[in-house]
Amino acid sequence: MNATNIQRIDAAHLNLDGNVSHKRVNVLLVEDDYETAEEIVGDFSERGYTVFHVANGSEGLARARLGDIGLIIVDRMLPGMDGLSMLENLRGEGSQTPALVLSALGDVDDRVRGLKAGGDDYLAKPFAFAELAARVEALLRRPLMTRETMLRVGPLELDLIDRVVHRAGRTVDLLPREFKLLEYLARRPGQVMTRAMLLEDVWNYRFLTETNLVDVHIGKLRRKVDAPGELPLIHTIRGAGFMLCATT
Repeated sequence: MNATNIQRIDAAHLNLDGNVSHKRVNVLLVEDDYETAEEIVGDFSERGYTVFHVANGSEGLARARLGDIGLIIVDRMLPGMDGLSMLENLRGEGSQTPALVLSALGDVDDRVRGLKAGGDDYLAKPFAFAELAARVEALLRRPLMTRETMLRVGPLELDLIDRVVHRAGRTVDLLPREFKLLEYLARRPGQVMTRAMLLEDVWNYRFLTETNLVDVHIGKLRRKVDAPGELPLIHTIRGAGFMLCATT
């Protein structure tokens, strides 16, 4: 199928009324496989979306910059500018439009590269259209907020994608629970977090229990984050809880 045909299909679908509960959303589809593009356009139009299709990254970048797009579906491998470069350009310009990356490359490293480039989700080909639609709906339900891939508190840096921590260039090796605890504190710098809050939000406890679990993990985390001679970042607030702060 050639580009002229798919553009005609797009124009025809733009006037369809879908019997769906969500309001109409402008979706930008950047896909150079016209058969795949036609199927996505048809499926999403029937679901009530307005779909704009372009076949390369440069056109996708230009169309996304117009500002009326609610979500982007972009193929990773495109002629000219590839999909990840397109997203990196958009994110560099401050765009927060949700984006889902499609790709025949489905390894973990490939997915990580897609997310780090600016994708909010990553779906490997071949895929079921029902799953694609479900992922799009999930992205649209997320509250609009700044994409965070890195948290910084003083000299401490948390990479939320690779799940690694550095302090002033030193790698801090953490276990998964320790990373979750540190991330929780890092999202609330300068705020006192009680033991009850940590038990509920980090350990998912839904009842109060007599345990020193929080204190034990805070102690282990403090020994890793605050090396001898370094300014303490993890503080115990007597009678209240714990706080991550670069200054006291």
